[in-house]
Amino acid sequence: MSNEEQKAPEVEIEEQVGTEEVAPESVDAEEPTVESLTQALAEAEATINELQKQLAELEPRAQAEILNQRRRAEQEVEKARKFALERFTNELLPVVDSLERAIEASTSDDEAVKTLREGVEMTHKMFIDGVAKFNVEVLNPQGEAFNPEHHQAMSMVDAGDAEPNTVVAVMQKGYLLNGRLIRPAMVMVAKG
Repeated sequence: MSNEEQKAPEVEIEEQVGTEEVAPESVDAEEPTVESLTQALAEAEATINELQKQLAELEPRAQAEILNQRRRAEQEVEKARKFALERFTNELLPVVDSLERAIEASTSDDEAVKTLREGVEMTHKMFIDGVAKFNVEVLNPQGEAFNPEHHQAMSMVDAGDAEPNTVVAVMQKGYLLNGRLIRPAMVMVAKG
């Protein structure tokens, strides 16, 4: 290569760079002044302080709301766990009623009936003991004062020896699940 060939590309580069130059007047117009920067910084600090103040006001409320939601969720889970058996228990109650009716109906002195009665009584006891493990309580208010929260009065009867508003007969036992009434006891109440 000759010296002229080597110099030619350098000239072209200088020419390209020379066309991109910016006038000094336009650079000075775009540069911010110290005063404008100070003012922008002061505005930014004011905005930051306002946002920090808002955050400080909202943070306790947000924490309280989170605690309330957590407490409500725990209560709902506890209720669901405690009363999940309610529908299942309601389905089993007619079985208990049938076993009790079978015991009441087997009053014969026949030896076969006595054996059958003993078997039904044992089955009934196992059944009641089994549901008691899941906090199912039997309401048998015979002789107790009438309680409209747990008893359903089927009729009022004259009972000379019983006090007024006392349960004189239980037609169907009631049941509680974890203290909640799932079926009221159907009773006959003494008149006043």
